[in-house]
Amino acid sequence: MTSVGNQNVSHWTYDVFLSFRGADTRKNFISHLYAALNGKGIYVFKDDEELEKGESISPRLLKAIEASRIAIIVFSKNYASSTWCLDELVHILDCKNKNAQRMVYPIFYDVEPTVVRNQTGNFQEAFAKHVEVFKKSIEKVQKWREALKEVANISGWELKEYRNESKFIWDIINAISSQIRVKPKILKKLVGIDSRLEELRFLMDKGPSADVRMIGICGMGGLGKTTLARVIYDLISHEFEGSSFLANVREKSEREGGVISFQRQLVSQLLKLTDNRIWNEDDGINILGSRLQHKKVLLVIDDVIDSKQLEYLAGKHGWYGSGSRIIITSRDEGLLKTNRVDEVYKPNGLNYNEALQLFNMKAFKTNQPLEERVQLSERFVNYASGIPLAIEVLGSFLNVRSVDQWRSILERLQTDPPNKIMSILQISFDRLQDSEKKIFLDVACFFKGKNRDYVTKILEGCGFFPVIGIEVLIERSLLTVDDDNTLGMHDLLQELGQLIITRQSPEEPGKRSRLWKEKEVRQVLIENTVSALLNGKLVDACYFIFPNYISDEFSTSLHYCFIYLLFAYNF
Repeated sequence: MTSVGNQNVSHWTYDVFLSFRGADTRKNFISHLYAALNGKGIYVFKDDEELEKGESISPRLLKAIEASRIAIIVFSKNYASSTWCLDELVHILDCKNKNAQRMVYPIFYDVEPTVVRNQTGNFQEAFAKHVEVFKKSIEKVQKWREALKEVANISGWELKEYRNESKFIWDIINAISSQIRVKPKILKKLVGIDSRLEELRFLMDKGPSADVRMIGICGMGGLGKTTLARVIYDLISHEFEGSSFLANVREKSEREGGVISFQRQLVSQLLKLTDNRIWNEDDGINILGSRLQHKKVLLVIDDVIDSKQLEYLAGKHGWYGSGSRIIITSRDEGLLKTNRVDEVYKPNGLNYNEALQLFNMKAFKTNQPLEERVQLSERFVNYASGIPLAIEVLGSFLNVRSVDQWRSILERLQTDPPNKIMSILQISFDRLQDSEKKIFLDVACFFKGKNRDYVTKILEGCGFFPVIGIEVLIERSLLTVDDDNTLGMHDLLQELGQLIITRQSPEEPGKRSRLWKEKEVRQVLIENTVSALLNGKLVDACYFIFPNYISDEFSTSLHYCFIYLLFAYNF
């Protein structure tokens, strides 16, 4: 737990701490505000104790205040009558004054700021009683007065300035979201992102603000389309009534029910409805097309490869409420234009200086290369042609290599086929240890998007030493792990891994070491063409075929036994 005196808080347990007078607002305004904050993914601490005992606030509440990035103080008519609330207020300000990163926002609900600031009206009556009760500790009362005056001078929201409470709450949510969604530390690590964000935002904001606009982001793999879409989503999603990011559409749509699962995600995230009413694609189209028309939403559809995906997921401009923005990433510009997006943004690769900066960060963990490698660095950067993924993987790979190895690798790259990025990725794969190669291939085929601990337990059963193996792959920029401990892998790296497996036997899936496509698994099981390579091997696609028998709740040993029996006994 973060202590009050910590001046360098880098992590908050809660996004928001709500301070309020329960008797006044708990069952109306606070319940609506809490639901709206929660609906935006904002983690809120709200004290649910109905009875205030008149005693000092509990250590639990003190710690919650200290661990919250933002404090929202809801002033109502009877707020000052609660010594509990006043003690909370003093502690909130103590924390704010000791840590500049902490923010405090007042909400004046059915009470004017001047009443709070000068303690008039109901506040005056409440303090008259406090003075009487706390005669022997009048300094406590004075602290309450000073705290009220300080907070009342902070810019916040006043209900009387709004025509309705829903608009009042929406503006609060919008402002709070903007404070917690921006991730400056992440942006600093993304070389060249600022200019591309500016260009994309210009296209998104063209024309009247009430227009519905569909924007395509198009370019080759490895150029950073998904990263750009993800960053813009994180930065502006708070400006919309609903938002959703559909990731890896190409990959997931190939699975049975993949499109339906995406439609259910949209219904849940954009409409806040249960998803059990969608049983086929037409159900999804009917619900989305009829229910989104009055909502301003932000939708990102990542990695689209065919028109059907856009038909089922993006629909038409008329699906959405005014001011909505739909962003679609694809490698196929013709697909985007055929589906009548308003603009197609084609981000350029990194320029020379940006590319060199990224390469140096990965190869030397600094912006300055070692002197004897300056010219070699420049040649590698020129070879990578400004493609961020290629530069990142190449730099990470070279970080632990000698100068002679740098020269050898450069010579090999220059004699490889013209697909530069795949040549770079292949070299990084080839130089892995055998166990690291196996982990890479398993993630590419089965475990992308899975929890790291879950994957580690499974791979330990294979003798792959996954703890160190996964760490090596992360260091080489071949894997990523997000804040939720989920394993990620760039689409091109996944394509490389799956291509390596397919090459083992292009025509006969049963002779490959891994199967992940449902159709091929069915074919192998029906035709009884399982090879020694595949026998007893984990095949993730069995989740599709036998969903009632295999689940994440199964123990690892039972999971393996089941898969082994399928193949060993020709199920």
